Amino acid sequence: MNIFLYTIIFIIGSLFGSFFTLAVYRIPKKQDIIHTHSYCPNCNHKLGILDLFPIISYIFLGGKCRYCKEKIRPRYFILEILSGTLFVIFAFLLGIRFETLSLIKIIDFSFIALYLTFIILIAGIDKENRKIEKGVSIYGIIISIMYMTYLCIVDQFSIYRYVIYLVFYIIILVLDTITLKRFAKNSYLIGLLLMIITMVIFTNELIVILGIILTFLGIAIYLLITKLKALRKKQVKSDAQITKKMSMAFYLGASNIIILIYVLVDTIIFN
Repeated sequence: MNIFLYTIIFIIGSLFGSFFTLAVYRIPKKQDIIHTHSYCPNCNHKLGILDLFPIISYIFLGGKCRYCKEKIRPRYFILEILSGTLFVIFAFLLGIRFETLSLIKIIDFSFIALYLTFIILIAGIDKENRKIEKGVSIYGIIISIMYMTYLCIVDQFSIYRYVIYLVFYIIILVLDTITLKRFAKNSYLIGLLLMIITMVIFTNELIVILGIILTFLGIAIYLLITKLKALRKKQVKSDAQITKKMSMAFYLGASNIIILIYVLVDTIIFN
């Protein structure tokens, strides 16, 4: 029975993955992500129901659009599988089983799904455009407030800790408003700060700190590899020139998920 349950969760996760690919493509272009029908970005043909099954459609269509035969980027296929896999991993680590299923566990898992949506959208858009969309940041703030309210009511967590984070949100948003008025553009640094606060609320301070350390470790390795390639091509680039084009939110989001999974696995093994 649990295999059936995890299969359903995988399918739900892959549906989320399909939505993620759509949202990552459309949000930076200021296109509607809810009401506008899915279409091929190459020929603009509206996709039929047979074109929209996550994973399966990609395989049966041979990775090509049914109408214009343009190759579909593999990232769609990969993200759908990755999303479904992450949903199953977190369901398993949260102890979701048929015999122990409860309303509390369903709500906890629902918040994980909302959080994964935030992280993947932030990371995906940043990877493609090196930009943190304010709309996604606001979504993160909204689900954070919902989650804090839930914890205070159900688990009776200390409200003072979350009041501090709400104050941080307000301060950063005020700074963002001032920056927007003065320079008429979004601040990448402010987007990163909002992202970090949201991650702290949903995970905890230690997980976020470990994620930041892992991120900087990854950046150091990336800088080393990039410099070695540049030397081979006799091109000299400074660290600032290289990091300026790096998608920090992408690496930070990936590190956060990796550390979160590691901590949950560690907790299950040693408890």
